[in-house]
Formats: sequence, structure tokens, C-alpha cells
Amino acid sequence: MADIHPQLRNDCLILGHLGLCHLLLMQEANYPWFILVPDREAITEIHQLDEADQQQLMRESVSLSRALETVFAPDKLNIASLGNIVPQCHIHHIVRYRTDAAWPAPVWGRVPLKEYSEDALAHVVDAVKQALSLP
Repeated sequence: MADIHPQLRNDCLILGHLGLCHLLLMQEANYPWFILVPDREAITEIHQLDEADQQQLMRESVSLSRALETVFAPDKLNIASLGNIVPQCHIHHIVRYRTDAAWPAPVWGRVPLKEYSEDALAHVVDAVKQALSLP
């Protein structure tokens, strides 16, 4: 099992494992923000995964995207693999609304971090886990 980068561990809650990827929730309540981290050592880019893992990553990304659309009914999903700060390969899935604090700009650094309330966090985690059939 690959270690999850310390920055991701600091910023996120680990919600489970989808097969190839760890599923993380960014602790940022301004936007429902999930991250897939392939469970592979020393991978910084998607193309470094073997073909079977690339296909599995795409399946898991699509599955997560569909779950997020079901749970949150977003205006848009922002899906990106940046890695400018965290070199470990990871894919952001960010729920966006035309009414959110950063729309239409990217979310990074636009508004101060907002922590989840205990109830809101439980609701988001439970809804997404149920949509993905995770324990």
C-alpha cells in the first residue's frame, strides 16, 4: 500500500478505498471536494500508471463523478490533476455551483478556508459513501 502524501493527510479525511484509489475528502466546506489517490508507489503522473491502472482510474473517476452529481446536483464538476504542491498523483473532483464563492474562477486561494460543522461533515461523508456503496 502506497503512503498518502503528508499534505493530503493533513488537509483531507480518508473515506475509503475504491479498488485502485483511496478516496479523500478535502476539509474545505466551501465546496464538496474529493480526491482520488492511486494506491501505487512513486507515481506522479497518470501516464506513469500501467494501462490497466489507467483504465481503473478512469472508471473510479467516472463512478465518483456520477455519485457527486447524484448527491450534490452541481452546475459543474471540476476534475483536475495538478500536483504543483503535492507531487503524488491525485485527481481532484470539485463540486461547483454558479453561486459558490469562487465561481467562475478556480477554487484555489479564492476565499478563506471554511471548516465543516460536525453535522455537515457527517452528512457529506454518509451521502457520498452511500452513493458509492462504501462501508
